Amino acid sequence: MPVKQDPTLSVERGEPAGGVTLRASGAWLVQRMAQKKVMRALQRSAKSVESIAAGSAIEWDLSGIERIDHIGAQFFWNLWGKARPPKLTLAPAQESFFERLAQAGALALPPQPVQRMAALVALGSAALGFFEHVYGFIGLIGQLMLDLGQFARNPARGPWKEVSANIFHIGFQALGITALVGFLIGVVLSYLSAQQLHSFGGDIYLVDILGMSIIRELGPLLAAILVAGRSGSAITAQLGVMRVTEELDAMLVMGLPHGFRLVLPKVIALAIAMPLLVIWTDAIALIGGMSAAQLQLGMAPGYFIASLPGAVPLPNYWIGLGKGVVFGSLIALVSCHFGLRIKPNTESLGHGTTTSVVSAITVVILADAVFAIVFSEVGY
Repeated sequence: MPVKQDPTLSVERGEPAGGVTLRASGAWLVQRMAQKKVMRALQRSAKSVESIAAGSAIEWDLSGIERIDHIGAQFFWNLWGKARPPKLTLAPAQESFFERLAQAGALALPPQPVQRMAALVALGSAALGFFEHVYGFIGLIGQLMLDLGQFARNPARGPWKEVSANIFHIGFQALGITALVGFLIGVVLSYLSAQQLHSFGGDIYLVDILGMSIIRELGPLLAAILVAGRSGSAITAQLGVMRVTEELDAMLVMGLPHGFRLVLPKVIALAIAMPLLVIWTDAIALIGGMSAAQLQLGMAPGYFIASLPGAVPLPNYWIGLGKGVVFGSLIALVSCHFGLRIKPNTESLGHGTTTSVVSAITVVILADAVFAIVFSEVGY
């Protein structure tokens, strides 16, 4: 028959005056004690026990308990201050619970070591991690050069299908998002520039501002950031999932090198697709700027198109295309670097993908700064 009586704790005062007997009865089981009504009643009983005068002779009688488990015994153990009281009456079946609690002793976390130079240790660890990434990235570039040499010596056995598939996924499927963002950037830039130029009567210079800023700087940089967030994260996640599912290990067992079959196709595909995306983004952004110029300044599209070649010298187009090739290669290398370093667990997969995107965008911006310094005297 199941026990239906709830656990209770009663206080009885006896003779001589000051003698107190605490009697427990019912089922002291976790299923009963977990009920809110029962737990509130037990907490009130515990407070009444604590309020008993210190000079009272307290006697505990637990022999009336029908059933008890470890959680019920732990309740009494905590109430006693984690030590058996001198006057205690137990049923024979209850002795084992309290003996185990007494043998366990006080539970405490191990003391944490005091690090007096924690900030310096963290800084050193971060520096070592950074140089480790730099070392691995340089090694990945070296392996890529060897794979390119092998590909050039025997192009018939190259990963052409992988290159074609990556061009489709990275280039063609990114046309929509790059067109949308490029058009909006062109509209915003044209609108803001037209407001300032119109106040000084310099409306005709809007073509120069839009042409130089979009073709030389914003177009390549915008396309690279979008590709880094969209395709770079996909590359890292793909390699990370292959690590989690042990496909990378299986490739090594079958004699298929990671660099030639995974890294090389992605680098070639991005180096081909990025200049084409730059041209596409430039064109859509200029269309957006031309539309805004017509609406705000009444500038005819024919005049805008005719003035564009004279406003933007030809070397700027080549600089923009060169940025596309470099940015695409860097995005692919950074994404593959972090993808191959992912450990076979889901936490590492998420952290590696996030770090890959942030690092790829940072590297692209640094490369753009280098281009601005190196080619500062070209194209003006």
